[in-house]
Amino acid sequence: MRRLLDYIYRGSGAVAASALCLICLLVTTQVVFRLIDAAAGAAAGERLGLVVPSAAEFSGYLLAASSFLALAYTLRHGGHIRVSLLANRLPDACRRPVELWCLAAGSAVTAFFCWHTAAMVVDSWRFHEMSYGIIPVPLWIPQSFMLAGLVVLTVAFVDDFLASLVGSEVSYAGAEQGDGDAVFAE
Repeated sequence: MRRLLDYIYRGSGAVAASALCLICLLVTTQVVFRLIDAAAGAAAGERLGLVVPSAAEFSGYLLAASSFLALAYTLRHGGHIRVSLLANRLPDACRRPVELWCLAAGSAVTAFFCWHTAAMVVDSWRFHEMSYGIIPVPLWIPQSFMLAGLVVLTVAFVDDFLASLVGSEVSYAGAEQGDGDAVFAE
């Protein structure tokens, strides 16, 4: 089970990184097209009209996908900003209950967002909501990436909660100790 979950977290991070690469490709293509178009306009007096249709919308969708799909991977590697000033100053007897409470609260909040995001995706699908760009896109498609990222983040929070509950080290403990690497039991 541990290997499957780690595979899911890494896969989610890889898809997030791929979305960032696609944004880079999309923006680069748009810039190159504009340069070619400007050069054609200067040379021939008439622009070619090269453009990537709905580039801004697609970049926005990819950015949302990248942001949400990277959340669990970032949590597992200790990359989220955590307020550990209080927890680090607590006695050992109090630190674990505070950690459990924080992980339970994180699990509950992300599960709440999952539920309502799923309802939004279903409504977008049921009512055939489309984007307003040059290329109309069914809104449930980009929203599904957001939902997937939230689901994986919820699983990661529950995973760390259960690990902490049984006395194991949480995934981000290595990053808090300053070594920068998360601890994975493989």
